[in-house]
Amino acid sequence: MDSAPIVVHPPSRTGGRRVTARGEIFGLAHSDADVIEFLRRAGLPDSEGLLDDPA
Repeated sequence: MDSAPIVVHPPSRTGGRRVTARGEIFGLAHSDADVIEFLRRAGLPDSEGLLDDPA
């Protein structure tokens, strides 16, 4: 695999983490709930179970 399809980037200087999926910016996450919502929008049905998935 060349790169992960969904990336939660390191924290920004202003707070939050940018979330990208397949190169598209989904938004700025300030909590796990935000990340779960972005994953749901990306079409992943079991978003909560994916947070700790290294794949």
